Amino acid sequence: MSVAVGTTSHEGIQYEEFYGFVQSPFTLAPDPRFLYPSPSHDEALQLLLNAINRREGIVVLTGDIGTGKTTLCRTVLERMDMTVFTSLVLNPFLSAEELLREVLLDFGVVSRDAVRSGRIAAATRHELVTTLHEFLVSLTPIGGTGVLIIDEAQHLSPKVLEELRLLSNLETNDSKLLQIVLVGQLNLLTVLAAPEQRRVDQRISLRAVLSALTRRDVAGYVGHRLSISHGSSAVVFDSAALDLVHATSAGVPRVINLLCDRALMFGARFGLRVITADIVAEAARALGVRPRASRSKAWLQSPRWVAAAATVLIVLGAIALYEPIRDITTVDLPSVSRPPSHPFAPPPLPPPAAP
Repeated sequence: MSVAVGTTSHEGIQYEEFYGFVQSPFTLAPDPRFLYPSPSHDEALQLLLNAINRREGIVVLTGDIGTGKTTLCRTVLERMDMTVFTSLVLNPFLSAEELLREVLLDFGVVSRDAVRSGRIAAATRHELVTTLHEFLVSLTPIGGTGVLIIDEAQHLSPKVLEELRLLSNLETNDSKLLQIVLVGQLNLLTVLAAPEQRRVDQRISLRAVLSALTRRDVAGYVGHRLSISHGSSAVVFDSAALDLVHATSAGVPRVINLLCDRALMFGARFGLRVITADIVAEAARALGVRPRASRSKAWLQSPRWVAAAATVLIVLGAIALYEPIRDITTVDLPSVSRPPSHPFAPPPLPPPAAP
Protein backbone atom coordinates (compact mmCIF):
# COMPACT_ATOMS: atom_id res chain seq x y z
CA MET A 1 0.00 0.00 0.00
CA SER A 2 1.45 3.35 -1.00
CA VAL A 3 1.18 6.20 1.53
CA ALA A 4 2.02 9.85 0.83
CA VAL A 5 5.35 11.07 2.19
CA GLY A 6 5.00 12.91 5.45
CA THR A 7 1.78 11.13 6.49
CA THR A 8 1.60 10.74 10.26
CA SER A 9 1.10 7.22 11.61
CA HIS A 10 -1.65 6.70 14.22
CA GLU A 11 -0.75 3.22 15.40
CA GLY A 12 -2.31 3.42 18.86
CA ILE A 13 -5.70 4.88 18.00
CA GLN A 14 -8.86 2.99 17.12
CA TYR A 15 -10.44 4.06 13.86
CA GLU A 16 -13.82 4.65 15.53
CA GLU A 17 -12.17 7.30 17.68
CA PHE A 18 -10.15 8.76 14.82
CA TYR A 19 -13.16 9.22 12.53
CA GLY A 20 -15.58 10.13 15.34
CA PHE A 21 -17.91 7.14 14.95
CA VAL A 22 -20.36 6.53 17.76
CA GLN A 23 -20.03 2.82 17.00
CA SER A 24 -18.36 0.59 14.45
CA PRO A 25 -20.18 1.11 11.13
CA PHE A 26 -19.29 -2.31 9.75
CA THR A 27 -20.00 -4.55 12.69
CA LEU A 28 -21.03 -8.12 11.89
CA ALA A 29 -23.77 -8.03 14.53
CA PRO A 30 -27.29 -8.28 13.01
CA ASP A 31 -28.35 -4.79 14.12
CA PRO A 32 -31.65 -3.86 12.41
CA ARG A 33 -30.60 -0.20 12.26
CA PHE A 34 -27.95 -1.10 9.71
CA LEU A 35 -30.33 -2.91 7.35
CA TYR A 36 -29.90 -1.29 3.94
CA PRO A 37 -33.13 -1.33 1.90
CA SER A 38 -31.75 -2.60 -1.38
CA PRO A 39 -34.47 -3.63 -3.87
CA SER A 40 -34.01 -7.28 -2.91
CA HIS A 41 -33.98 -6.71 0.85
CA ASP A 42 -36.85 -4.25 0.83
CA GLU A 43 -39.02 -6.57 -1.24
CA ALA A 44 -38.28 -9.53 1.04
CA LEU A 45 -39.05 -7.44 4.12
CA GLN A 46 -42.40 -6.31 2.74
CA LEU A 47 -43.30 -9.85 1.67
CA LEU A 48 -42.59 -11.24 5.14
CA LEU A 49 -44.49 -8.49 6.93
CA ASN A 50 -47.51 -8.90 4.66
CA ALA A 51 -47.48 -12.70 5.02
CA ILE A 52 -47.37 -12.42 8.83
CA ASN A 53 -50.13 -9.81 8.92
CA ARG A 54 -52.25 -12.00 6.64
CA ARG A 55 -51.49 -15.05 8.83
CA GLU A 56 -50.50 -17.21 5.92
CA GLY A 57 -48.95 -20.07 7.90
CA ILE A 58 -45.47 -21.11 6.71
CA VAL A 59 -43.23 -18.73 4.74
CA VAL A 60 -39.62 -19.24 3.63
CA LEU A 61 -36.74 -16.77 3.33
CA THR A 62 -33.55 -17.94 1.60
CA GLY A 63 -30.29 -16.34 0.54
CA ASP A 64 -26.62 -17.04 0.08
CA ILE A 65 -24.23 -16.98 3.04
CA GLY A 66 -23.74 -13.46 4.39
CA THR A 67 -26.57 -11.76 2.49
CA GLY A 68 -28.23 -10.43 5.68
CA LYS A 69 -30.96 -12.96 6.45
CA THR A 70 -30.60 -12.74 10.23
CA THR A 71 -30.55 -8.93 10.18
CA LEU A 72 -33.72 -8.96 8.10
CA CYS A 73 -35.41 -11.32 10.56
CA ARG A 74 -34.56 -9.09 13.51
CA THR A 75 -35.98 -6.16 11.55
CA VAL A 76 -39.20 -8.10 11.06
CA LEU A 77 -39.41 -8.76 14.80
CA GLU A 78 -38.94 -5.05 15.53
CA ARG A 79 -41.85 -4.19 13.25
CA MET A 80 -44.31 -6.37 15.17
CA ASP A 81 -46.80 -4.69 17.49
CA MET A 82 -47.55 -5.56 21.10
CA THR A 83 -50.24 -8.10 20.21
CA VAL A 84 -47.73 -10.33 18.41
CA PHE A 85 -45.70 -12.77 20.49
CA THR A 86 -42.43 -13.67 18.80
CA SER A 87 -39.81 -16.40 19.09
CA LEU A 88 -36.48 -16.39 17.23
CA VAL A 89 -34.77 -19.79 17.32
CA LEU A 90 -31.11 -19.66 16.29
CA ASN A 91 -30.30 -23.31 17.00
CA PRO A 92 -31.75 -25.60 14.29
CA PHE A 93 -30.42 -28.78 15.93
CA LEU A 94 -33.07 -28.87 18.66
CA SER A 95 -35.38 -31.84 19.02
CA ALA A 96 -39.12 -31.35 18.62
CA GLU A 97 -39.64 -31.24 22.40
CA GLU A 98 -36.74 -28.79 22.89
CA LEU A 99 -38.14 -26.56 20.17
CA LEU A 100 -41.57 -26.47 21.82
CA ARG A 101 -40.03 -25.58 25.20
CA GLU A 102 -37.99 -22.79 23.56
CA VAL A 103 -41.11 -21.32 21.94
CA LEU A 104 -43.08 -21.44 25.20
CA LEU A 105 -40.17 -19.74 26.95
CA ASP A 106 -39.92 -16.95 24.34
CA PHE A 107 -43.69 -16.39 24.41
CA GLY A 108 -43.49 -15.97 28.20
CA VAL A 109 -45.76 -18.93 28.92
CA VAL A 110 -43.16 -20.65 31.10
CA SER A 111 -40.08 -19.48 32.98
CA ARG A 112 -36.47 -20.52 32.50
CA ASP A 113 -36.52 -22.37 35.82
CA ALA A 114 -39.62 -24.31 34.77
CA VAL A 115 -37.88 -25.35 31.55
CA ARG A 116 -34.81 -26.51 33.43
CA SER A 117 -36.24 -28.29 36.44
CA GLY A 118 -40.03 -28.01 36.60
CA ARG A 119 -42.97 -29.92 35.21
CA ILE A 120 -42.23 -28.48 31.77
CA ALA A 121 -38.81 -30.16 31.78
CA ALA A 122 -40.46 -33.59 31.95
CA ALA A 123 -43.55 -32.74 29.90
CA THR A 124 -44.43 -34.90 26.92
CA ARG A 125 -44.73 -33.59 23.41
CA HIS A 126 -48.54 -33.76 23.64
CA GLU A 127 -48.54 -31.69 26.84
CA LEU A 128 -46.23 -29.10 25.30
CA VAL A 129 -48.37 -28.74 22.18
CA THR A 130 -51.54 -28.51 24.27
CA THR A 131 -50.01 -25.75 26.40
CA LEU A 132 -48.96 -23.82 23.31
CA HIS A 133 -52.38 -24.24 21.71
CA GLU A 134 -54.21 -23.01 24.80
CA PHE A 135 -51.98 -19.95 24.97
CA LEU A 136 -52.49 -19.06 21.30
CA VAL A 137 -56.25 -19.47 21.62
CA SER A 138 -56.19 -17.09 24.60
CA LEU A 139 -54.78 -14.39 22.29
CA THR A 140 -57.79 -14.50 19.97
CA PRO A 141 -59.98 -12.03 21.91
CA ILE A 142 -57.29 -9.33 21.60
CA GLY A 143 -56.46 -10.18 17.99
CA GLY A 144 -53.07 -11.52 19.02
CA THR A 145 -50.98 -14.16 17.31
CA GLY A 146 -47.65 -15.92 17.58
CA VAL A 147 -44.69 -15.76 15.18
CA LEU A 148 -41.94 -18.37 15.16
CA ILE A 149 -38.77 -17.64 13.15
CA ILE A 150 -36.16 -20.40 12.78
CA ASP A 151 -32.74 -19.45 11.45
CA GLU A 152 -30.43 -21.87 9.57
CA ALA A 153 -33.51 -23.97 8.84
CA GLN A 154 -31.69 -26.04 6.22
CA HIS A 155 -30.30 -28.06 9.17
CA LEU A 156 -33.69 -28.98 10.64
CA SER A 157 -34.26 -32.71 11.00
CA PRO A 158 -37.18 -34.38 9.18
CA LYS A 159 -38.87 -34.99 12.53
CA VAL A 160 -38.77 -31.30 13.46
CA LEU A 161 -40.01 -30.29 10.01
CA GLU A 162 -42.95 -32.63 10.47
CA GLU A 163 -43.60 -31.08 13.90
CA LEU A 164 -43.65 -27.63 12.29
CA ARG A 165 -46.18 -28.87 9.75
CA LEU A 166 -48.42 -30.01 12.59
CA LEU A 167 -47.98 -26.69 14.41
CA SER A 168 -49.07 -24.89 11.27
CA ASN A 169 -52.44 -26.62 11.72
CA LEU A 170 -53.10 -24.70 14.94
CA GLU A 171 -55.87 -22.40 13.77
CA THR A 172 -59.35 -21.10 14.35
CA ASN A 173 -62.15 -21.27 11.82
CA ASP A 174 -60.85 -18.22 9.95
CA SER A 175 -57.12 -17.73 10.70
CA LYS A 176 -53.86 -19.36 11.71
CA LEU A 177 -52.77 -19.06 15.31
CA LEU A 178 -49.06 -19.44 14.64
CA GLN A 179 -47.01 -18.01 11.76
CA ILE A 180 -43.81 -19.92 10.97
CA VAL A 181 -40.88 -18.35 9.10
CA LEU A 182 -38.13 -20.71 7.92
CA VAL A 183 -34.88 -18.88 7.18
CA GLY A 184 -31.92 -20.60 5.58
CA GLN A 185 -29.39 -20.87 2.83
CA LEU A 186 -30.36 -21.61 -0.75
CA ASN A 187 -30.24 -25.38 -0.22
CA LEU A 188 -33.22 -25.04 2.13
CA LEU A 189 -35.37 -25.07 -1.01
CA THR A 190 -33.78 -28.39 -2.00
CA VAL A 191 -34.48 -29.82 1.45
CA LEU A 192 -38.13 -28.81 1.26
CA ALA A 193 -38.48 -30.14 -2.29
CA ALA A 194 -37.50 -33.67 -1.23
CA PRO A 195 -40.32 -36.22 -1.68
CA GLU A 196 -40.50 -36.96 2.05
CA GLN A 197 -41.13 -33.25 2.77
CA ARG A 198 -43.94 -32.86 0.27
CA ARG A 199 -46.56 -32.28 2.96
CA VAL A 200 -44.48 -29.45 4.44
CA ASP A 201 -43.67 -27.97 1.04
CA GLN A 202 -47.35 -27.80 0.09
CA ARG A 203 -48.08 -25.62 3.13
CA ILE A 204 -45.56 -22.93 2.17
CA SER A 205 -47.50 -19.88 1.02
CA LEU A 206 -44.57 -17.59 0.18
CA ARG A 207 -40.90 -17.89 -0.80
CA ALA A 208 -38.65 -14.81 -0.62
CA VAL A 209 -35.04 -14.76 -1.79
CA LEU A 210 -32.26 -12.32 -0.90
CA SER A 211 -29.78 -11.55 -3.67
CA ALA A 212 -26.32 -9.95 -3.58
CA LEU A 213 -25.89 -6.18 -3.86
CA THR A 214 -25.22 -4.50 -7.18
CA ARG A 215 -22.44 -1.94 -7.65
CA ARG A 216 -24.95 0.84 -7.10
CA ASP A 217 -26.27 -0.89 -3.99
CA VAL A 218 -22.74 -1.23 -2.60
CA ALA A 219 -22.27 2.55 -2.74
CA GLY A 220 -25.59 3.07 -0.98
CA TYR A 221 -24.85 0.33 1.55
CA VAL A 222 -21.47 1.79 2.55
CA GLY A 223 -22.85 5.33 2.74
CA HIS A 224 -25.83 4.13 4.81
CA ARG A 225 -23.63 2.45 7.41
CA LEU A 226 -21.29 5.42 7.65
CA SER A 227 -24.28 7.71 8.13
CA ILE A 228 -25.84 5.54 10.86
CA SER A 229 -22.53 5.66 12.75
CA HIS A 230 -22.39 9.47 12.37
CA GLY A 231 -19.20 9.38 10.35
CA SER A 232 -20.29 9.97 6.78
CA SER A 233 -18.65 13.41 6.78
CA ALA A 234 -15.41 12.21 8.38
CA VAL A 235 -14.37 9.64 5.79
CA VAL A 236 -15.49 8.56 2.32
CA PHE A 237 -14.75 5.69 -0.05
CA ASP A 238 -13.89 6.97 -3.52
CA SER A 239 -15.42 5.47 -6.66
CA ALA A 240 -12.46 3.21 -7.44
CA ALA A 241 -12.49 1.87 -3.89
CA LEU A 242 -16.20 1.03 -4.15
CA ASP A 243 -15.56 -0.67 -7.49
CA LEU A 244 -12.97 -2.91 -5.84
CA VAL A 245 -15.20 -3.57 -2.82
CA HIS A 246 -17.98 -4.74 -5.13
CA ALA A 247 -15.66 -6.86 -7.30
CA THR A 248 -13.96 -8.49 -4.32
CA SER A 249 -17.10 -9.15 -2.27
CA ALA A 250 -19.41 -10.03 -5.18
CA GLY A 251 -21.97 -7.86 -3.39
CA VAL A 252 -22.20 -10.04 -0.24
CA PRO A 253 -22.85 -7.71 2.73
CA ARG A 254 -20.82 -9.74 5.24
CA VAL A 255 -17.72 -9.61 3.04
CA ILE A 256 -18.31 -5.90 2.40
CA ASN A 257 -18.32 -5.33 6.16
CA LEU A 258 -15.03 -7.18 6.60
CA LEU A 259 -13.33 -5.29 3.77
CA CYS A 260 -14.54 -1.85 4.79
CA ASP A 261 -13.79 -2.42 8.47
CA ARG A 262 -10.19 -3.38 7.71
CA ALA A 263 -9.85 -0.55 5.18
CA LEU A 264 -10.90 1.97 7.83
CA MET A 265 -8.29 0.52 10.16
CA PHE A 266 -5.57 1.15 7.57
CA GLY A 267 -7.01 4.57 6.75
CA ALA A 268 -6.98 5.69 10.37
CA ARG A 269 -3.45 4.35 10.86
CA PHE A 270 -2.14 6.74 8.19
CA GLY A 271 -4.55 9.60 8.89
CA LEU A 272 -6.48 9.31 5.63
CA ARG A 273 -9.92 10.84 5.10
CA VAL A 274 -10.45 9.28 1.68
CA ILE A 275 -10.31 5.49 1.32
CA THR A 276 -8.84 4.59 -2.06
CA ALA A 277 -8.64 1.37 -4.05
CA ASP A 278 -5.08 0.84 -2.76
CA ILE A 279 -6.38 0.79 0.81
CA VAL A 280 -9.15 -1.68 -0.11
CA ALA A 281 -6.64 -3.90 -1.93
CA GLU A 282 -4.43 -3.93 1.16
CA ALA A 283 -7.43 -4.81 3.31
CA ALA A 284 -8.32 -7.68 0.98
CA ARG A 285 -4.76 -9.02 1.16
CA ALA A 286 -4.75 -8.79 4.95
CA LEU A 287 -8.03 -10.73 5.09
CA GLY A 288 -6.99 -13.25 2.46
CA VAL A 289 -10.04 -12.34 0.37
CA ARG A 290 -9.78 -12.72 -3.39
CA PRO A 291 -12.18 -11.33 -6.00
CA ARG A 292 -15.05 -13.72 -6.58
CA ALA A 293 -15.94 -14.90 -10.06
CA SER A 294 -19.05 -13.26 -11.44
CA ARG A 295 -22.08 -15.40 -12.14
CA SER A 296 -21.60 -14.87 -15.90
CA LYS A 297 -18.16 -16.49 -15.72
CA ALA A 298 -18.71 -18.98 -12.96
CA TRP A 299 -20.12 -21.59 -15.35
CA LEU A 300 -16.76 -21.72 -17.08
CA GLN A 301 -15.31 -23.15 -13.87
CA SER A 302 -17.97 -25.78 -13.28
CA PRO A 303 -16.91 -29.45 -13.39
CA ARG A 304 -19.62 -30.25 -15.94
CA TRP A 305 -18.31 -27.64 -18.38
CA VAL A 306 -14.70 -28.77 -17.86
CA ALA A 307 -15.68 -32.38 -18.60
CA ALA A 308 -17.54 -31.33 -21.74
CA ALA A 309 -14.57 -29.28 -22.91
CA ALA A 310 -12.23 -32.22 -22.32
CA THR A 311 -14.49 -34.48 -24.36
CA VAL A 312 -14.48 -32.02 -27.26
CA LEU A 313 -10.70 -31.78 -27.15
CA ILE A 314 -10.36 -35.57 -27.23
CA VAL A 315 -12.66 -35.81 -30.25
CA LEU A 316 -10.78 -33.05 -32.07
CA GLY A 317 -7.49 -34.77 -31.28
CA ALA A 318 -8.76 -38.05 -32.66
CA ILE A 319 -9.87 -36.33 -35.85
CA ALA A 320 -6.49 -34.65 -36.19
CA LEU A 321 -4.75 -38.02 -35.87
CA TYR A 322 -7.13 -39.66 -38.33
CA GLU A 323 -6.75 -37.07 -41.07
CA PRO A 324 -3.04 -37.74 -41.91
CA ILE A 325 -3.67 -41.51 -42.05
CA ARG A 326 -6.56 -41.07 -44.44
CA ASP A 327 -4.45 -38.85 -46.68
CA ILE A 328 -1.63 -41.40 -46.85
CA THR A 329 -3.96 -44.24 -47.85
CA THR A 330 -5.30 -42.21 -50.77
CA VAL A 331 -1.91 -41.36 -52.28
CA ASP A 332 -1.28 -43.06 -55.69
CA LEU A 333 1.64 -45.46 -55.35
CA PRO A 334 4.04 -45.93 -58.28
CA SER A 335 3.38 -48.93 -60.52
CA VAL A 336 5.69 -51.93 -59.99
CA SER A 337 6.37 -54.53 -62.74
CA ARG A 338 5.27 -58.09 -61.96
CA PRO A 339 8.24 -60.28 -60.93
CA PRO A 340 9.12 -63.27 -63.15
CA SER A 341 7.39 -66.55 -62.39
CA HIS A 342 9.26 -69.09 -60.30
CA PRO A 343 10.29 -72.15 -62.25
CA PHE A 344 8.53 -74.45 -59.81
CA ALA A 345 5.42 -72.33 -59.41
CA PRO A 346 2.11 -74.09 -60.31
CA PRO A 347 0.49 -73.07 -63.57
CA PRO A 348 -2.03 -70.23 -63.33
CA LEU A 349 -5.68 -71.18 -62.89
CA PRO A 350 -7.89 -70.83 -65.97
CA PRO A 351 -10.33 -67.92 -65.96
CA PRO A 352 -13.81 -68.75 -64.70
CA ALA A 353 -16.33 -69.92 -67.31
CA ALA A 354 -18.94 -67.49 -68.42
CA PRO A 355 -22.40 -68.16 -67.00
